[in-house]
Amino acid sequence: MTFRIAIVQPISHPPGEDERNVADAVRAVDRCAHEGADFVCFPETYPGPWRMPATYDPIPPLAEAAAAQGVHVVFGTIEPLDRNAATAHNLIVMAYPDGRAPARYRRTHPNGPWIYTGGKSWEFQYVAGNDFPVFDTVHGRVGLAMCSEVYVPEVTRALALRGAELIFMPAGVDKRRLWATWRTLIWARAIENLALVVTTQNLFSHSDRGLAMVASPEEILCESTAAGTSFVDVDLERVRHLRATRDELGSSQHCGAKQGLLGPQWQRPELYDSFYPRPLREAAE
Repeated sequence: MTFRIAIVQPISHPPGEDERNVADAVRAVDRCAHEGADFVCFPETYPGPWRMPATYDPIPPLAEAAAAQGVHVVFGTIEPLDRNAATAHNLIVMAYPDGRAPARYRRTHPNGPWIYTGGKSWEFQYVAGNDFPVFDTVHGRVGLAMCSEVYVPEVTRALALRGAELIFMPAGVDKRRLWATWRTLIWARAIENLALVVTTQNLFSHSDRGLAMVASPEEILCESTAAGTSFVDVDLERVRHLRATRDELGSSQHCGAKQGLLGPQWQRPELYDSFYPRPLREAAE
């Protein structure tokens, strides 16, 4: 079954003006829905807020827009924990077209605190989450992650092993010298997990270089460095085929990625402890 993803790479209002992003995001949801989108993906921390203390909550208006337009909306914000300590989770949220409570992923990697303080954009004390939830939709099972977690393959592997076929990994800002490796890893995460992987980022000016992509295991389906909205029609049948079949002699003639990577042909869970050896537990005295 084919469905449409809208990848929004906005010119974002910076911290101090970021509440204006909410109205922009709602308008973008409306436009994307009228273009037939089933999913609308915004960047990390868009529409904000970027800083603690949080002065607004974008989840209710975007959830309302998703329900009004009948689309899934993936977006970023922070989840305040302690106002005085300025602590917060970094969230990727997915609002549903039927108005149910939005799905939430709390960034798990790296350990906190990290770089969300002391720069021009974010200013909060990051607290890592601990869970890798996946979410069922009428189109397929969705996993959420974010930004430089693309450098930690365990994150998307955890989602894929839980059944995620479509993984949204919105990112923050211009990647500078990381751009080429970042782009490579977005596709790598699709290849090794036999999943569709979607990313986009904030631009603060047209001189910034963006990275909006949809990658499948066998090819990059959509890519843009410019501000704007890209639409791509996808289905999960090829992903499901690659997951359900086995790598065999001659498979490379018709498959652009190795088959069955999440199944018993390739997975050896009995070896997982040896991948990352840990000290033996000592008996209690």
